[in-house]
Amino acid sequence: MANPLATDRANELVEIPMEQVAARLNLADTAQVVVIDARGQQIPYQITHEGALLFPVTVAAESTSRYTVQTGVPEPFDVKACGRQYPERLDDMAWENDLVGFRAYGPALQATGERGYGYDLFTKRGTTAPVLEELYATELNPEMWKQEKDLRRRNPEAADAFVNTFSYHVDHGFGMDCYAVGSTLGAGVAALMVNDTILYPWCYSDYEILDNGPLRFTVKLTFSPTTVQADSSVVETRVISLDAGSHLNRTAVSFQGLSHPLPVAAGIVLHEPDGAVVADAANGYLTYVDPTQGPDNGKIFLGIAVPGEVNQAKTVLFSDEEKPLRSGADGHVLAISEYTPGSEYVYYWGFAWSRADIETPDAWNQYMASFAECVRHPLVVTVK
Repeated sequence: MANPLATDRANELVEIPMEQVAARLNLADTAQVVVIDARGQQIPYQITHEGALLFPVTVAAESTSRYTVQTGVPEPFDVKACGRQYPERLDDMAWENDLVGFRAYGPALQATGERGYGYDLFTKRGTTAPVLEELYATELNPEMWKQEKDLRRRNPEAADAFVNTFSYHVDHGFGMDCYAVGSTLGAGVAALMVNDTILYPWCYSDYEILDNGPLRFTVKLTFSPTTVQADSSVVETRVISLDAGSHLNRTAVSFQGLSHPLPVAAGIVLHEPDGAVVADAANGYLTYVDPTQGPDNGKIFLGIAVPGEVNQAKTVLFSDEEKPLRSGADGHVLAISEYTPGSEYVYYWGFAWSRADIETPDAWNQYMASFAECVRHPLVVTVK
């Protein structure tokens, strides 16, 4: 592994086609492999849905590292990235890794009429283990809500306090849902634009989970056909991947049935008109410090990184007429590029939480600047 940058790269996931590994080792179909680092220790790996051997590497600045793949019995490794659909919560597609959690809204929510365009997020701290199953199970426990209903008849104030003992909108030591999405792009959705107007996508209509740990979660989301100018049946597809140890999802977006190029904007909703924003088109990244919902919930640091060309990176505020349609939000910070029909628009989006591992806006801006540089200058993998 060769690192072309003057900065260290730690625990970055790389891929090697399994067919190359099999050819080098002359593997039988039933053979198992292990991945060994420079200290002679096994490290975790995953075979992706695309047939790649995925594992974490650490490479010093402008240096190389050597990893060995050989036959052997792999040790058990903890799951660091996973997810599933939650039909019990209006078809949420929710996923997480050791640092962060996310969700995209599904068809059952759309059927209610709610405009769930954007990505939502779950903050996480105090553990690297999966927590979403427990958060959802507690939040959706019908017995708890029955008790809340009975208590509210007698004492509304006590009922509010009771809800706080189990709701995932309260941090019980492992994180929470304290982010407001509303009728916006939320934490990083990308959307086509026509004459500077965002064409908001609604909820996904179908899904396929392609990878489900231990190191990478990947889901393919498909959206219902929509009309874009003269094109009457444009179908959006998103392939979202979250790797262990990363604050950001990689997302590849395509629009089948679109006949002409259009701007595409990856955006983050603004919950204050003069919030702390960095919009760096030349280096391909955005950041924003979100105030969060509720008292004493810290700050959420959001970011977008684009490996390709960014034509504009800017804040766009809603008009007084539009604000009520956007759940009272103030606008978006957008990274605007050009989408060419038949291609994929690839970008990264995600967040950190001030109550977890990245505590300040300056630290987050440094993380995003480094991340954007790394995706534009990937590690060089050589198989020998």
